[in-house]
Amino acid sequence: MKIDLAGKTALVTGSTMGIGRAIAKGLAGAGASVVVNGRDAKTVDAAVAALKGETGGTLRGVAADVGTAEGCAALAKAVPAVDILVSNAAFFAIKDFFDQPDEDWQRYFEVNVMAGVRLSRAYLKGMLERDWGRVVFISSESAISIPPGMISYGFTKAAELAVSRGLAKLTRGTGVTVNAVLPGPTMTERFAARMAERGAKEGKSAEEVGREFVMAQRPSSILGRMATPEEVANMVVYACSAQASATNGATLRVEGGIIDTIG
Repeated sequence: MKIDLAGKTALVTGSTMGIGRAIAKGLAGAGASVVVNGRDAKTVDAAVAALKGETGGTLRGVAADVGTAEGCAALAKAVPAVDILVSNAAFFAIKDFFDQPDEDWQRYFEVNVMAGVRLSRAYLKGMLERDWGRVVFISSESAISIPPGMISYGFTKAAELAVSRGLAKLTRGTGVTVNAVLPGPTMTERFAARMAERGAKEGKSAEEVGREFVMAQRPSSILGRMATPEEVANMVVYACSAQASATNGATLRVEGGIIDTIG
């Protein structure tokens, strides 16, 4: 299977590092013209320069905080139309439920849910008019297997599933699809740094510490290790392809079998 996204414009929010960066790289490698997004202009510019060097693809950057209505509006003004929208930007922290104020819940909701809602509102209508488009929400296995220390995060990721399924129904009979991807624990740069720091103290590699983390925190995992950002990106690139035209309204799992259900 050769995925060819030449002639398509893709926007990936929160794509200066981690899963978002891997997605931007994968889409650029498949021929798409990719818009990299983050909050800090210098970080965005650095990511664009690095990705151009790695892929030889066409990339540009737009700095905007998609966790605000103003940031989403600025991004939509800078990029008036896209063929592919990947809503990846997210915010999370591990906090005790009883110590988490309303402000935290509001911030999670604005970044993790409303960013995707606002940008879908900006771009989905154009996709429907052109009769081709892809919207992908990067949710999480935490949407279904909600960690007790991350209830607010799980709540927003479950909300993303509801939004993506509802939006998919608006695409009935068209060449547009809307899907959600559910990663599990993933060895992003930040996670790798934390695992390496702990491993240095214990005489273990980051990968070994990552496996221990998965088996301690997600014992139902069949994969038994953390996924790589590239493994998650592969699923997203497929969902954005012409080959995925019959995949719509789906929740696509890349969580290593943590969710212990058949459906």
